[in-house]
This record gives sequence, C-alpha cells and structure tokens, in this order.
Amino acid sequence: MEERALQLQSCMYQYSRAIYRSIKDLIEPYADHRSQLESRRDVLVACEQTMERLAKDPLYFSKPDRALFQDIRRYFPITAQAQVAWAVQEGVGAAVAFIEEQIEAGALDGGIARCRATTRKGKPCQRTPLPERDYCPSHQHLERTRVAA
Repeated sequence: MEERALQLQSCMYQYSRAIYRSIKDLIEPYADHRSQLESRRDVLVACEQTMERLAKDPLYFSKPDRALFQDIRRYFPITAQAQVAWAVQEGVGAAVAFIEEQIEAGALDGGIARCRATTRKGKPCQRTPLPERDYCPSHQHLERTRVAA
C-alpha cells in the first residue's frame, strides 16, 4: 500500500510541474529579477499545494482549478490571464481525471473498491461491493441484469 501511495504522489507531482512549466514564462515580465523569482516560487508552491490537497481529499475539493487560478492570478499580467486560466483548467482537469480513475479502481481509500452504480443524484455510490462483484448489496440487482443480458 505504501508503494501505491508513493506512485500516486509521484504522478501528482508530475501534474503540478506540468502546470507550472506551462505558465512560468507568463509571470509578470517587467518585474525585477528578484520579484520574478519570488513570484515563480509562489506559483510553484500553489501548484504543488493544490495537487497535494487533490490527492489527499479528492471528494471534498470542489473546483480545484478555480481555486488554483484564484491563488496565482495576481502574478500574471492581465494580457496573460486567459492563457493561464486555460493551462490551469487543462492541467487540473487531467489530474482530476487521473484521481477519479484511481478511485474507481479502488487504489485510494486503502485499496477498497467502490460500487459501480450511481445514486439518484448522479453521484457514484460510496459503498463497498460484494466479494467478487461490481455492486454493493443495494445495487446488486444491476449485476443480475448485466449478467443476464
């Protein structure tokens, strides 16, 4: 399990660095060298913190792309804000998709798989499926129809 956590941490690090690399050259170009370095450091830290929080608490981190953009937008000139917003949205979107795949595969939550059904509100069921099945006791009727078809 520890090996899996290290692999997840490494993947999230790569997403963080990819976002940073795509926007670092857009940081306020007319600032002095020291201010630029501090701004780059702050942007990198914000990217890393966002990915870290996303990895630790993916179910309760609403709109991580918007949160990251709000944290870093002050370091960029107004002319680059749309490009930064797009890069953040794409990078965080890829990280969220990766995290969702890991959750569905049962790699998170201690390696416990989750039921493949969705609730009436369209959210994934959070219950544990029956042994050697894809669905929990509440949704086991879905497995029968799938097997019978």
